[in-house]
Amino acid sequence: MKTVMALFTCLLAANVCAATPPSAEPPTPIKTTFDCTLAKASVEKLICRDPQLKQMDMELMRLYRLALTDERAVPPPDKIVIDQRFWMAARNQCGADPEPKTCVIRSYAERAHLLRQGSAIVRTKDPDRLTEGPLAFRCTGLNALIAATFYLTQPGAVYLKWANASITLNQVQSDSGTRYTGKDRQGDYSFWQTDNGVLFQKPGSGAMSCTAEPVG
Repeated sequence: MKTVMALFTCLLAANVCAATPPSAEPPTPIKTTFDCTLAKASVEKLICRDPQLKQMDMELMRLYRLALTDERAVPPPDKIVIDQRFWMAARNQCGADPEPKTCVIRSYAERAHLLRQGSAIVRTKDPDRLTEGPLAFRCTGLNALIAATFYLTQPGAVYLKWANASITLNQVQSDSGTRYTGKDRQGDYSFWQTDNGVLFQKPGSGAMSCTAEPVG
């Protein structure tokens, strides 16, 4: 948890440090993994005009390319290529979702989780990385461990998976710590990281105190 908090703090600090006087050259625009001038799918157009989605898009391609270099990846590289094609097709279907951006964020977060989970090379500590995890959390009142993969974009997102359930939560403003919220058909969820620990709340339960488990 400290690693995630420290990295996220560094990202925020980088924005402050990157401030330049009016006479300096403007910052380089955030790129995408495809040519926005040729974008036809509504999801691609959405990504092209949204800085957060652009960051997620570039980071996922970084993870994907690393996974293809890992012969020990699960699944193996040849299967990862096939899975990536199916994933892109599914991501583009978010254009028909009532909340397309939420759908796209969920798609990127889940795919990043799978790529990082399956490859030690993908999980290397690249200083420019915008993802972290999966990290394991044990919460009081929840039998299964929670696997959490973080997208350290601005704003951030976290993909949580436990037992047969999963949810993607989006970072929201918080007076203390880092807080993510979201909802599905069952109700509202919250994952809150503070200096005093982690709190997780799912529909039908109170806030559960969580502790980070050692990563093997």
